[in-house]
Amino acid sequence: MESIDTELAARIRHDIVLGNYGEEERISEARLCDTHNVSRTPVRLALRMLEHEGLIRRSEGRGYFVNAPKVNDVLQAVQVRGHLESLAARLMAQSPGRHNTLPILEAAIDEIDRLVSAGTMNDVSIRAMQKQNAVFHKTILDCCGNDFIGFTCSRISHMPMLEVGAMVFDRQVLSTKEGKERSNFRLQLGNSQHKVIFEAIQSGDVVRAEGVMREHSNTMVEYIKVFEKRNEELTIKDLIGYSGISVTRHERAETAQETVI
Repeated sequence: MESIDTELAARIRHDIVLGNYGEEERISEARLCDTHNVSRTPVRLALRMLEHEGLIRRSEGRGYFVNAPKVNDVLQAVQVRGHLESLAARLMAQSPGRHNTLPILEAAIDEIDRLVSAGTMNDVSIRAMQKQNAVFHKTILDCCGNDFIGFTCSRISHMPMLEVGAMVFDRQVLSTKEGKERSNFRLQLGNSQHKVIFEAIQSGDVVRAEGVMREHSNTMVEYIKVFEKRNEELTIKDLIGYSGISVTRHERAETAQETVI
């Protein structure tokens, strides 16, 4: 069970990312106490968390100013995560104990294959795919032998599309037969990259594991433009919408337990 301050931080974070606060809007402890019906202590702790994440900054006087993420912030964070995940894949490929975790990666790949082959593109099947995708990526982050890689990824996971194992979908695209077929093909392509990464880790090919993981981790925005046929400039609300189908908090906790070796 999450503490009051952690839950409160999640609520405020959600409001900031969704744009419910204006850019550079000032927020105060008193206002948050009234809005969320809590005392000052959890508010102060929550604000410290959000300040460390860069979503707010302390004013010279009292209170904080909002630093709402922009599209370019997300794109830069995706690039950073791509480098971190590729480093994790490289380290795992050179680890003598990597064979202990290979069954977890293989099982996640096989389950995604099964779900994709079924061709059902609804919230239930997408969440199931997302869960297995998170297992694949989190296993590599957790078992690469460098704890700071996963820790750093977690520091940017609050941003749209940056949660570990996040997958992007457009509900409007999924409402058409052609859109479902495009999305299904994209999932097949993504899982094919998983297979290449798995084989590279299995054989100890550090260069291939690193290179394919970097490409795989950096393709989310390109997938939106190519497969979802989005030609206009993306907005932060677009990115939030694309990453809106996600696993629940309970499922994320289960995933974390499954990837502990």
